[in-house]
Amino acid sequence: MATKHSVAQLSRTAAGASRPSGASPGLWIPRSSALQTRSFATPVPPVTQNATGSKGPTAMVFMNMGGPSTTDEVGSFLSRLFADADLIPLGRLQNYIGPYIASRRTPKIQKQYAEIGGGSPIRKWSEYQSSEMCKILNRISPETAPHKPYVAFRYADPLTEEMYTRLLEDGFGNGKGGRAVAFTQYPQYSCSTTGSSLNELWKWRQRLEGKAESGTIQWGVIDRWPVNPGLVETFASNIEKTLATYPEERRSQAVLLFSAHSLPMSVVNRGDPYPAEVAATVYAVMQRLKFSNPYRLCWQSQVGPQPWLGPQTQSSVEEYIKKGQKDLVLIPIAFTSDHIETLFELDKEVIGESGHADTVKRVESLNGNPIFIDALANLAKTHLDGGVACSYQMGLRCPGCKSERCAESKKFFAGPENAFAV
Repeated sequence: MATKHSVAQLSRTAAGASRPSGASPGLWIPRSSALQTRSFATPVPPVTQNATGSKGPTAMVFMNMGGPSTTDEVGSFLSRLFADADLIPLGRLQNYIGPYIASRRTPKIQKQYAEIGGGSPIRKWSEYQSSEMCKILNRISPETAPHKPYVAFRYADPLTEEMYTRLLEDGFGNGKGGRAVAFTQYPQYSCSTTGSSLNELWKWRQRLEGKAESGTIQWGVIDRWPVNPGLVETFASNIEKTLATYPEERRSQAVLLFSAHSLPMSVVNRGDPYPAEVAATVYAVMQRLKFSNPYRLCWQSQVGPQPWLGPQTQSSVEEYIKKGQKDLVLIPIAFTSDHIETLFELDKEVIGESGHADTVKRVESLNGNPIFIDALANLAKTHLDGGVACSYQMGLRCPGCKSERCAESKKFFAGPENAFAV
């Protein structure tokens, strides 16, 4: 899951809780792949509010799970997280069970955040990434400038509602129209992460603009980008830096363990595209590395007693060490910045408890990597130039999906003519 915040780490004792992360094959596509996309349901009118470009200004909204910036925010963060049935379905008693689990988990999770500096750095990195990306976009896409950065978190400030209110206050909508792009920071799509964020965005759009007859914000979505060349290059270059720290005679024998947030098998069997898209990222990175090392994809953060997608990252490390393979490189392949899953779960639990912290190493997260920032800008420009609302893939519901909110959200963002099996 992309800069994704750990639910499993936050909810380890939540029996039966299903939850996860994800994404799928890219919005970053060559023009020869135009058949994979569809146009906006309605033409985007010219923006009229003091535009400096013919199609600007453009709001660029980074969507992510978010995380508590201080230990005092942990309780409210967990309460929102456990209230989301897209992420952790708890049945008809969600509104009662969720707050109970959140309150029980808060003291322990506060201690974990205290160990990684007193809060999650995900807001800092999200705001930095979005701001730096917009600076590049203003230069390479002047016709859609100025590009204004926004962050919308699902469970922490700034929440989606807060972001949408800011858009209206900044001159978007309210009869003035305007263009906004919801840019998921989960490179690989999952209904429980990107899907949940889009459902929340759709909900607040309906509440704040739904009755307006004209001049509403025109939304586009970058909903998945698992094999984006810049993303692949950033991962590959970071892996090469870590491999260079091993003695040359052992370097090519170090095992690369790509780690992504796991999913309950019930979600996988429903048809969630996340596992396939994570695997696509892994394979693209290994192609870039010319398959220099043996590798495996494993999964972290299992929650509760039900079956989850495996093998688990921690048990994989333990088993390889038992077999005598101690040179192991962990790559958080579904996250775009540091957060509790990298800083606590991988660094302190998996590596810290391995007994071989000198040979079991984690690759640096993407964070402020300039290669990554450029990749974000190029991906956004491709979307802005393409005249499409979202990827063609986004309009298709999972075979086993029963969520009417998901169906309505897809109809809105993809357009009724491109929403399939709804």
